[in-house]
Amino acid sequence: MVLPSSFAAGSGCPPPIPGARWSPADAPVRPLLLWVRTGTAHVRLDDGPALHLQGGEGVWIPADGRTERAITTEPGTVAFPLCPHAGAGARGLPELTRFDVPDGWQDWLIQLFNLQVTPFSGRGYSPEAIEELLRRPGSRPPAPAGVGRPPGPEALTPEERHPAPEGLAAKERHPAPEALAAKERHLTPEVLAPPTMPRARGARAVAEELMRDPALDLTVERWASRVLSSARTLRRDFLADTGLTFERWRLHCRLAAAVEFLAAGYDVDQVAALVGFASRNGLTRAFKGQFGLTPHEFGRKLFARPGAGGLTQRAAAARHTDDLIRMMRETDTPAAPEMLPPASTPSHTNDIHVLSWMYRGSGYLDIGDRRYERERGVATWIPADLEHVTGLRENSVSLPLGNAGTADLHLTAPLQVRFSSAWDDYLMFCSISARSALRPDDHDPRHILDLFAEQAAAQRALSVPMPTDPRARAVAMECLRRIGEPGGAQDPETDGTQDAEIHRAFRDETGMTLGRWRYAARMRIARDLLTGGAPPSAVARRIGYAHLPTFSAAFSRFHGLSPREYQEREAARGR
Repeated sequence: MVLPSSFAAGSGCPPPIPGARWSPADAPVRPLLLWVRTGTAHVRLDDGPALHLQGGEGVWIPADGRTERAITTEPGTVAFPLCPHAGAGARGLPELTRFDVPDGWQDWLIQLFNLQVTPFSGRGYSPEAIEELLRRPGSRPPAPAGVGRPPGPEALTPEERHPAPEGLAAKERHPAPEALAAKERHLTPEVLAPPTMPRARGARAVAEELMRDPALDLTVERWASRVLSSARTLRRDFLADTGLTFERWRLHCRLAAAVEFLAAGYDVDQVAALVGFASRNGLTRAFKGQFGLTPHEFGRKLFARPGAGGLTQRAAAARHTDDLIRMMRETDTPAAPEMLPPASTPSHTNDIHVLSWMYRGSGYLDIGDRRYERERGVATWIPADLEHVTGLRENSVSLPLGNAGTADLHLTAPLQVRFSSAWDDYLMFCSISARSALRPDDHDPRHILDLFAEQAAAQRALSVPMPTDPRARAVAMECLRRIGEPGGAQDPETDGTQDAEIHRAFRDETGMTLGRWRYAARMRIARDLLTGGAPPSAVARRIGYAHLPTFSAAFSRFHGLSPREYQEREAARGR
């Protein structure tokens, strides 16, 4: 069943965009690219001179040798901070560099921001190619060294314990068939998969950051300070939740990423930099110890098999970084890369409500047998604890606007609100504030809820019986949309014939007249707003009552309690 967006756009204007400041939790560990979509931004490194950027300009900010980045934006500014992988530093520009963003790259940069702040979901390799590789004659299960762990010295042959440098030994370059079988004994999907994620909050935050960017090379102490933990606690949580020490987990993470980048066509030197190894030889030793093959051998066999290739999200992000550096380096206007192909997530649930906005193109949200279309400009609250699939169609871009806990927003079904293009800059600013360190000094993650308070309450009012007649249902939805406007409590305008038919549909299909149905919907909205902590005077205005005594009398007739008594009762229940 395909369901359209629930509400049309409101007539209001977006709030003003405040100034913002870059407030990272720690010293810079990645290069940073700042692109000013509109407005003005100021950048200062350490005690150097300030660099002033206008709309359409960008700046590359290297990480090496810098202890402080002072980045501020003036009111009305939308500036996207893009954080390439730490391994991109050597491929980028060594100095602070300003550049103009060419035409055609703007939406691509917005897409890149989305990819960088959205959790990666790829398994880490091309499954078809790996499965084909594992099916070849001579493949065997791994030795009992432990799934997901590099084998100990006792599990290795003398040649594996003391490998000759790559490219020097002829039998390394052209191994015998029996040697191939031995080399591939570790190549199972379990071993090639990324490591198990820890459950503890601090350890999981570190793990997610390393999964996104395995080249990050921080000590355990610095990681602990970034997640407000201690090094001892962090080590203990990794070992308890994954069975691996932090160092072993990070090595496994880097090697799983190396498989992805090899499958994407990067050479061994590039892969070493992308996943955090100081040299090609270091990667080769670790890779061979884990998988029984050198990276060169692995890549050669992978691409010799049908179905090889294809980019995981992490490999695609690395390619995007390559394109980014190309854009900055080329003196002639470079052609913008292609946009995203169609994509969808695996079926999953969230433990919080997630708000996602379609900036470009279209997408969908599947919950059970229901499909909710996500059109250009539609923001969708995806309820917590509902298994769902989200998808994007070709050349489409969505941005996350924020999250809400189940205590802050009571939601059991998707809530969709359409915003006009006049809201684009403000909603982009909301996304940047929610998912980066560039945000106002007084940023409140819950501020996004203010935009949806009335809509969320109206969505819950749909528990009032809805007419099924298309015309009557349209009138009901219009009543809900306009219920807080002056005159919104009156019947929508219809001609005489339709008016009679609509009133009949309401009586036959809901058991209520249109007036009684509207009264019930308003009281349901009022009840939920009061439960959420809104004062009765504000609730009265939100649902179209000009005077508090009139609202209080109507509420008391419907619920048997005054608004204040109802609110006090619900607060006592929540203690």
